[in-house]
Amino acid sequence: MDKAKAPLGGATGVGPVPVIETSGLTKRFGDRAALSGLDLAVPGGCAFGLLGANGAGKTTLIRTVLGLTAATSGSVRVLGRPMPAARARVLARVGAVVEEPRFHGHLTGRENLRVAAAVRGREAGQRVGTLLERVGLAGRADERVAGYSLGMRQRLGIARCLLSDPLLLILDEPMNGLDPAGIIGMREMIRTLVGEGRTVVISSHLLDEVEKTCDAVAVIDRGRLIAQGPVPGLVGADEQVLVGCTEAARAMELLSAQDTVAGISVEGDGLLRVTPRPGCTAASLNRLLVRADICVGRLEPVRATLEERFLQILSNAGEEVR
Repeated sequence: MDKAKAPLGGATGVGPVPVIETSGLTKRFGDRAALSGLDLAVPGGCAFGLLGANGAGKTTLIRTVLGLTAATSGSVRVLGRPMPAARARVLARVGAVVEEPRFHGHLTGRENLRVAAAVRGREAGQRVGTLLERVGLAGRADERVAGYSLGMRQRLGIARCLLSDPLLLILDEPMNGLDPAGIIGMREMIRTLVGEGRTVVISSHLLDEVEKTCDAVAVIDRGRLIAQGPVPGLVGADEQVLVGCTEAARAMELLSAQDTVAGISVEGDGLLRVTPRPGCTAASLNRLLVRADICVGRLEPVRATLEERFLQILSNAGEEVR
């Protein structure tokens, strides 16, 4: 990335200045609110995940941020400038794949990139070969795109995004159509892009991959922003312990009576999930049970996953609405 390029509106793409910032963002289609009062802040220099079920408003948010659809009310700033007023200047430093990427099917992958590069100048044209290698398409670059799989078109779409050497990339479901090896490759590529000082915003329903790839996330449900922040903060640092033993009922009674245990639930036959208080460890739980002549066959520290927290957040949000 050209570090000497003057940033837009003081944004560098890295650091505390949000690269995307919305305030009270609302988008209505008739009586239906696709977005409702969103206050979103995407920090620079990170991988940021947009999470939500189908129809939650993720793609509408992306389209509104990019100035592809007008907001009903509220404001959007991208790279420090207002959208859509500064759309032309801002989008010169933004790459985006919204929904499924579209190409000229009768042209090859290389030819499609050359057509896209032609409107961006000589430097973009010189990147075509390198970018095809970067996204893993060098060996298929001279085949017609009509024969590409969805995963290959996803990767070609990212190569097209990178032609302009963007500060910000917005990728709508980039893992779609990829096999396990392709997903790992995509994850590694996204982390490399972030390592170069870019910001990558990912809309995805693959929560496990988002947890592995992203530094921070926002959860959207029915057009509302339910939660946002660093992944570790949303998942929580509290560690739980799975305890498998021969006398689960007696073990549950014993552990429930301890001040060091914050909570306990039955996970299955002979399996308990224990939430210890600070200072209480798996070893101390084991020692307590063994002293009570309860045979422990399994002792496994676990943390909540992003998927578990996502479902919990949505569940809590649903209860608030009702």
